[in-house]
Amino acid sequence: MDPFSDLIGLLRPHAAVSKPITGRGAWGARYNAYDAPGFAIVLEGGCFLQFEDGEPVRLSAGDFILIPSTPAFALFSDPRAERILREPTDQPVRHGEVEGEPDFRMLGGGFRIEPVNAALLLALLPGIIHIRANEGEADRLKRIVALIIEESVEDRPGREPVVERLLEVMLVEALRWGGMNGETMPSGMLRSMRDPSLARALRAMHADVRERWTVEGLAKLAGMSRSAFAARFAEALGATPIDYLAQWRMALARDALSRGDISLDRLAGDIGYDSASAFSTAFRRHNGCSPREFGRSAGR
Repeated sequence: MDPFSDLIGLLRPHAAVSKPITGRGAWGARYNAYDAPGFAIVLEGGCFLQFEDGEPVRLSAGDFILIPSTPAFALFSDPRAERILREPTDQPVRHGEVEGEPDFRMLGGGFRIEPVNAALLLALLPGIIHIRANEGEADRLKRIVALIIEESVEDRPGREPVVERLLEVMLVEALRWGGMNGETMPSGMLRSMRDPSLARALRAMHADVRERWTVEGLAKLAGMSRSAFAARFAEALGATPIDYLAQWRMALARDALSRGDISLDRLAGDIGYDSASAFSTAFRRHNGCSPREFGRSAGR
């Protein structure tokens, strides 16, 4: 698998909830932050989305929003409307006038990911992905969304698992979306995988995490000088090559420890450490506790 597939596999995302959100007239709502990926698809009409102190963003029919970790935000049809504090729910939501056909429709919801490595989503992906309906590559998402809507409104056998799988496909498709070019994309996995030189180095690291990789060796694989490779890697990933490798090894370790009993000797060897003691020292430095303490805590 490629590094991006490794990331998705480690996070094991699955649909948590999807619900219709409708509104009529002038309305506004605000929500507190919550640490979970959220998404929204505007089906009809439009509204504004505003994160904390940021500028309002206009959402129109066909737009798709994915937020790896959801900060406090406001959703409103009119900037002058009162923004009522609401709690997240898995039930349909109605804003504004209660009576009459809605003039705004949205499908919204969230995903669950493995909590022990949730920080990876923030570290390696953009803070927000906004795909507008008029952008060409949104066509693939539109087809997935059309299937989701079709399944949601028709009472077919097996509807719930089909919708859940489609939502998971939608998440991966949105995460790998190619609409942003390398200059405008924030640092992270997506940006680095679109750089052929960095992608070769990343694939090599992920293919053999036990290898004693050096910056010189990775630069050679990338076809670059050591200094140029190190600078480009740090700009794209936000970490040096060796720091990134250590972070990925720790992510693999947290995942293994959270899923059950595994000897420290075996785990250390699996991810490239010479001994259990060397691994334990590195794990404590990165995570603030020993591997055994982490495993017990994750098990609870």
